[in-house]
Amino acid sequence: MTPIEDRLDRVESHLAIQQLPVRYALAVDARDLDAWTGCFRPDVDMGRHGRGRAALRAYIEPLVRGFHRSVHQICGHRIEFTGRDTATGSVYCRAEHEVGERWIVMAIRYLDHYARVDGEWYFSRRREQHWYAADVTERPQRVGFAGWEGAGEPALPDAFPSWESFWGPFRKES
Repeated sequence: MTPIEDRLDRVESHLAIQQLPVRYALAVDARDLDAWTGCFRPDVDMGRHGRGRAALRAYIEPLVRGFHRSVHQICGHRIEFTGRDTATGSVYCRAEHEVGERWIVMAIRYLDHYARVDGEWYFSRRREQHWYAADVTERPQRVGFAGWEGAGEPALPDAFPSWESFWGPFRKES
């Protein structure tokens, strides 16, 4: 490829990758599991759950039945190319979930791996970390930043590599 073709490919790839989190959010909120799994490469590795989109669907379907309505708002996306057909990214998202009588609000960061397969960009891997999950009527601190048992233990902000070096010297002994 010529330098201009390389640059054009990079721009087109960047734009295609930017659409993945948006497509993912729309599919989750619409409960369109075919569109959701279609965001992932056909041979997606689900670890102990198997490989492929069917394994992904079997894993995620029971999870999304745990809440009725949801709204996922994408509010930031960083992409770094690691090769011509691979990239990593970090996506910020504010998510809201109707869980019975509760309305759970979450601040999320997704850590993504992307791959181009047969000319199309997909997620290879997507890992969620969050700052908090709390009912909209609660302050996140009041519930220890973990007000929804379905969300797991918040990993952020401690998972940022710079967090400890910034705050470590200033931590108060308890």
